[in-house]
Amino acid sequence: MSTPAVADPSLRLRPWASLVLFLSAYSPLMLILIIKDYDAVNPGWLPQNPVFSGTLLLVAVFSSLAVLRSVKEIDGGLTVTVTKASNKSGDMFGYTIPYMLSFMKVDLGDWQTIVSLVLFLGILFIMAYRTQTVFVNPILALAGYMLIDCTFRRGDKEIQAMVVTRQPLAVGDTCRLERLSHYLYVAARDSSTPEEKRGKA
Repeated sequence: MSTPAVADPSLRLRPWASLVLFLSAYSPLMLILIIKDYDAVNPGWLPQNPVFSGTLLLVAVFSSLAVLRSVKEIDGGLTVTVTKASNKSGDMFGYTIPYMLSFMKVDLGDWQTIVSLVLFLGILFIMAYRTQTVFVNPILALAGYMLIDCTFRRGDKEIQAMVVTRQPLAVGDTCRLERLSHYLYVAARDSSTPEEKRGKA
């Protein structure tokens, strides 16, 4: 009797990890909202809504640091050979649409405004999680990462996927990729193969 197939846990990011990634994408927006919460007429050390603004600041800093550290520490994965590569970093600008909120008056003390904002971002998060696009992140772009539409070969199998990488990828390159989902990979911190490492020694 055949053994039932076990779902590969690497094929979908865990919800909490996806949420951290999503929140980090909007950490600059959170900082903008904190700045707008200061009273221009009666300025002081604290914003008008210190508790909510402080929460936004903690979320922005924690999520951004967590994402950058996680990507930086990736070391390993599949050894592949690149056969096609196209820079798609411009797709990261898709996350900037909600930044239009920064040009509107947002009262962080108004519960209706907060609920509406949470609902709006909640819908965006569900869409990003369902489509596995949470790694299309402007924070990574600011840190120097690129989004590459890449076709690579591993053995006799050829795969097309999006790759988040800090190093440019060109046809013929051999690198290591860590799989995050069916169509999303991250290039390892050290993409050199064992043969290349021995050659450099």
